[in-house]
Amino acid sequence: MISQNTIAQVFETARVEEVIGDFVQLKKAGSNFKGLSPFSDERSPSFMVSPVKQIWKDFSSGKGGNAVTFLMEHEHFTYPEAIKYLAKKYNIEIEETERTDEEKEQANTKESLYLVSEYANNYFQKILHKTDQGKAIGLSYFKERGFKDEMIKKFQLGYALDEWQAFTDEALKKGYNIDYLEGTGLTIVKDEKRFDRFKGRVMFPIHSMSGRVLGFGGRILTNDKKAAKYLNSPESEIYHKSKVLYGLFFAKQTIAKEDNCYLVEGYTDVIQLYQAGIKNVVSSSGTALTSEQIRLINRLTNNITVLFDGDAAGMRASLRGIDLILEQGMNVRVCSFPDGEDPDSFAKSNTLDEITEYLNENSKDFIQFKASVLVEDSSNDPIKKAETIRDIVNSIAKIPDQIKREVYIQECARIMDISENVLFSTLAQISKKEATDANKAYKKQQQAFQVVKSEPKTQKKVDIQYELERKIIEILLLYGEKKEQFEDLVLKEDEVSGDLILEPVIQEARVFEKIYLDLQEDEMQFSDVRFKNLYYSLIDRLNQDEEFSTKNFINQLDQDMAQMVTSILMEDEKYNLHDWERNHIIPKEKEHTISQLVNQTILSLRCYLIDQKVAAFKDETLKEDIDNQSIIEDVKDYVGLKMLLSRKLGKVIGG
Repeated sequence: MISQNTIAQVFETARVEEVIGDFVQLKKAGSNFKGLSPFSDERSPSFMVSPVKQIWKDFSSGKGGNAVTFLMEHEHFTYPEAIKYLAKKYNIEIEETERTDEEKEQANTKESLYLVSEYANNYFQKILHKTDQGKAIGLSYFKERGFKDEMIKKFQLGYALDEWQAFTDEALKKGYNIDYLEGTGLTIVKDEKRFDRFKGRVMFPIHSMSGRVLGFGGRILTNDKKAAKYLNSPESEIYHKSKVLYGLFFAKQTIAKEDNCYLVEGYTDVIQLYQAGIKNVVSSSGTALTSEQIRLINRLTNNITVLFDGDAAGMRASLRGIDLILEQGMNVRVCSFPDGEDPDSFAKSNTLDEITEYLNENSKDFIQFKASVLVEDSSNDPIKKAETIRDIVNSIAKIPDQIKREVYIQECARIMDISENVLFSTLAQISKKEATDANKAYKKQQQAFQVVKSEPKTQKKVDIQYELERKIIEILLLYGEKKEQFEDLVLKEDEVSGDLILEPVIQEARVFEKIYLDLQEDEMQFSDVRFKNLYYSLIDRLNQDEEFSTKNFINQLDQDMAQMVTSILMEDEKYNLHDWERNHIIPKEKEHTISQLVNQTILSLRCYLIDQKVAAFKDETLKEDIDNQSIIEDVKDYVGLKMLLSRKLGKVIGG
């Protein structure tokens, strides 16, 4: 168990904008930050982070909370894992008791797979650095590739002994379950036999965006033609190769800072470029580029530069991923290396300045690159040239932004020496065909659901009491400790006319005191149990703490309650996503009318509850053996009170 002292220190030190900034590219939006949701596929930001309140809210998925809940949602950490991650990030020493065997047994499957992977990672590093075989074979190979000790340790490179069961036997001896060893793919089980999957290979651990070991890539060093040169961990509960990028954990901060990501093919390409000083580089780990991988990059930057080998096969391979990147609305450039060179060899034989200069001068817009590759194939053949142009327009059609499409059409017309009108006409044909195909698919899908006619949807009724109770919680969270001048309207008889009038009386009180006393006077109970619990917790904390902190209050709530509080606090922040001020729409600040807001909310709630009471009385009159006269008198009293409150409410709203 982690000590409360460590947990308190983590919450005190961790900055939500810094933690989330490691995973999402955040841009300033007033006093907050905004970015693309890491929980859904979107192109317009719906993700808000508040440094002042130390909370975040994702309006696309409804998720929200503090730094810990973000890690639990995004990285699927358990609570202790999130605390440990933050402690490591902020160099906080963790005080905890050793896990018992029973606690290890109780860990869920996914956590167990993570633990096995972490153990394997440490084991392979130990073999590389501490054994004769590891040093003679594995370490020698990395040195020959030109990797320095610093890089070998940073990327946690390792070696698996060239023995059938060395790793498996050691892991079992340490108490790790064979089911989890098999689940991660580290051990192959056939009947009663067990084998090490990565026997005799140098090891490249594959990390998640937060640094957890998900799987491994292993390169064989012998000339065994039957064995694959590179072998990756199989798919598991924690490792999905289509959703992972090698090196992203080490590159994420530089990608966000440089606002560009270099994409290469292999592990050694990443390490060699990183060692040379190009740190914003990742690899698809030898697999075909996927939409999920592109979206990982898109959280950090909108710009990708694809780096490929100088040979024709390498350049053609780059074309396959371009359309996929364009579909995600990202900007893509492509850079190929001289014949016989790849990112690994080029980085190894050039200085940082030379590499940077080469990348800047040779990175081409995707149209220029596609044209240069395809034109070589078409040479002077007009039919092939026409096919090349259509291929380029097909790529342009993938771009969601209309302005970008037009600019690229103009560029294509210039490079390929063809009329813009022809290209626009071709683009329209492609777009029309895609729309027709999509429409056909949609109609076909709809036909499958035409057996039963759906009932017309009724508009969802607004729960007034729920909204007003929610507003009271919001007011307590935002302004509970503030002192305000409250104007109360007291009913008095005019000395001259004898009519009843509302006379203002000014009283100073803290917001939570005013709300508490008013609700006590009416003996009002919250209808929503969660709001009721929050209300009494807030009143208790505001009464005890001289300086109330929403951050500290949220940190002590369970995950569900913390998420609800975050949703309440961040509700108004969604308007910042739309840049209202830039469009000359200035929302009225609540702070300027806190007392008015409090009075309006409480009076509205009291009026609503009176309406409910009167409705209940009317239902009572329909029953037999009921004293209708008594009920009528009660109704009159409540209607009179409602009229008084309505007059007060009118005064409050009118100011």
